[in-house]
Amino acid sequence: MEVKKILEESSHYVMNTYKRSPIVLRKGRGMKVWGSDGKEYLDFVGGIAVNILGHCHPKVVVALQKQAQRLLHVSNLYYSEPQIKLAKMLVEHSFADKVFFCNSGAEATEAAIKLARKYAKENLSGHRFEIITTLNSFHGRTMGALSATGQLKFQKGFEPLLPGFTHVEFDNIDILKRALTDKTCAVMLELIQAEGGVKLASPEYLKNVRELCDKNKLLLILDEVQTGMGRTGRLFAYENYDITPDIMTLAKGLGSGVPIGAMLATDKVASSFHPGDHGSTFGGNPIACAAAIATLETLLEDGIILDQCRRMGAYLLNALHGLKKEYSNVISDVRGKGLLVGMELTMECTPLVNSCLEQGIIINCTAGNVLRFAPPLIVQEKEIDHMLDVLDNVFARFV
Repeated sequence: MEVKKILEESSHYVMNTYKRSPIVLRKGRGMKVWGSDGKEYLDFVGGIAVNILGHCHPKVVVALQKQAQRLLHVSNLYYSEPQIKLAKMLVEHSFADKVFFCNSGAEATEAAIKLARKYAKENLSGHRFEIITTLNSFHGRTMGALSATGQLKFQKGFEPLLPGFTHVEFDNIDILKRALTDKTCAVMLELIQAEGGVKLASPEYLKNVRELCDKNKLLLILDEVQTGMGRTGRLFAYENYDITPDIMTLAKGLGSGVPIGAMLATDKVASSFHPGDHGSTFGGNPIACAAAIATLETLLEDGIILDQCRRMGAYLLNALHGLKKEYSNVISDVRGKGLLVGMELTMECTPLVNSCLEQGIIINCTAGNVLRFAPPLIVQEKEIDHMLDVLDNVFARFV
């Protein structure tokens, strides 16, 4: 079917909830995807930090094929081996003792909110239910996650929001301290505000937040939906900061493109969930867990991919700083960790994104004026160099 016809049918049948580029992607391998017209693209968005092993990684594809022949779905009223194996792997390589599986980052956020409130009611007091999050944060689009999110542009039109959330300035411990009340039960943070423009929390701030939570018997919830699964060069981003959370949320890269989310917690906190307190029909589905197991096994093999992420992340950051020197009137900042990198501009960046797309490079604009780079962790120097050449040419046209 020709592209024009596909776009017309999409407009006719699919709800208008996304601002899409006018290309139809139909195949992907590694760092590359191909449109229905055969045009080749280098993908520096990676499904928005999802395709951490690249597109259609052989080990993930084989795992899906084998599991599809064995068992597609089973109710959570029964046990399934892939779910238990994946939970064991996540626990053995993290701070956590228990895992709850769901289907997305927003669902993982909802589970974290419910667990924090249930824990507070059982272990603190019945009136402690409020959660402090930060301005410019993003935790998902379901009603609880949306209420936790600290960006009005996502919330507009969906009021009234779920009560019980206070939003404070990011990376400011003094303001966080002043926001505490006798109703506070938890603090929820992103280590890097990815959707908010790739803004990093300082190590000192995170250490102080952990200490503040301990002192006031608050739970620390870390949203690692985008930073988890190797994105920052460590399996989980909290490992870079010498802290551990009480609850952590995962999704995106966990299944290499297959929908799966997870909420991890310590035994102390997880024990507040009892049968019937929470659930998900498709959570921990055998197919999704098979993909996640293959993903996690590949990530952990000799640490090769995590090391690659650190090296390529440093290479990309350094190269983008070079561009900043050349186009200092357009580029105001470059920041990031591992292969989650943002380039802040003095202009709206959608025209630049569109120009790169025309030249076969997929990049992403977030927060209006920040180019976000979240390529698969297998990206090579030559691919980064090619992207930079295109970006250089695009900047030259707009300056």
